[in-house]
Amino acid sequence: MREDKKMKKVCAMMLALVLALTALGSLALAEEKKTFKVGICNFVDDASLNQIVKNLQEQLAAVGAEQNVNFEVIYDNCNADFTVLNQIISKFEADQVDLMVGIATPVAAAMQAATEDSKTPVVFAAVSDPVGSALVDSLEVPGGNLTGTSDYLDTNAVMNLIFALKPEAKTIGLLYNLSEDASATPIAAAKKYLDEKGVSYKEYNGVNVAEVMQAAESIAADQVDAVFTPTDNTIMTAELSIYETLKDAKIPHFTGADSFALNGAFLGYGVDYANLGRETGNMVADILLGGKNPAEVPVRTFDNGTATVNNEILDALGMTFAQAEELFAPYCTKVQAIDTAEEFE
Repeated sequence: MREDKKMKKVCAMMLALVLALTALGSLALAEEKKTFKVGICNFVDDASLNQIVKNLQEQLAAVGAEQNVNFEVIYDNCNADFTVLNQIISKFEADQVDLMVGIATPVAAAMQAATEDSKTPVVFAAVSDPVGSALVDSLEVPGGNLTGTSDYLDTNAVMNLIFALKPEAKTIGLLYNLSEDASATPIAAAKKYLDEKGVSYKEYNGVNVAEVMQAAESIAADQVDAVFTPTDNTIMTAELSIYETLKDAKIPHFTGADSFALNGAFLGYGVDYANLGRETGNMVADILLGGKNPAEVPVRTFDNGTATVNNEILDALGMTFAQAEELFAPYCTKVQAIDTAEEFE
């Protein structure tokens, strides 16, 4: 009988010890955050892409705090140097990141090629034509190991805005970088629109800020009626350097993003890049936390309904915001004004 009591006492003590150790282990696990490594590479330093990066990182931090996980972000910018871009991606692979984020088409394409064997998940941001650039099979079912967000531009909508302002326009300038994949489809769409309307166009190109500045001088000398630029990162980078040339010539510059208007273009029409950055962050979190397969996560597109006009250029053209709003409101969901600045606040 005594032996039975001793055994029961020993068993009770052992059970209590196991329960105590289990509780301590659970507490330790609760306190220890799971860490995911995320490698983010930006293509170039400009207002649009920087806005994406800022909001992407802020969203990851917010989701991490909410879900009690840690997103360890490794950020870099290749500044349009493809040698540096490949080095950054190689470093991401060496660091064994759980997922890569490629900001803009060239970065996404390089990540796609580099992860062909490793199958590291890739989420892209601000790719204007994911299907046309062969990054995905379709927007609904991307295939492969990548998906992301697109800043697809409704070119005809921008053309409508141009002719709302300049109904008698005879010649439209097309300013873009021939080497940018993001510009190919919208420029082709612009040419088709203008051909059907019987309006002539002149093309102006540049691959760096110096060449874009020369192109702007030519536009001013040619006195075209208006200029169109899609979501072209080269022109975006140069906008602060060319807007005064176009302003002095009183030639309105219509573009594919509000960041162009921030940097001095007359009008930027397109997606909210802050929101695009946040939604890119949500896609990253969904894939890492939910175990989703990028091949089956639809590419996210956005409404292109907001027209942002620059107050300084409005003044130079002798217009008020009220006049611009009246002209453009029938062709977009919202018209808003912005002052010239280098970055969004």
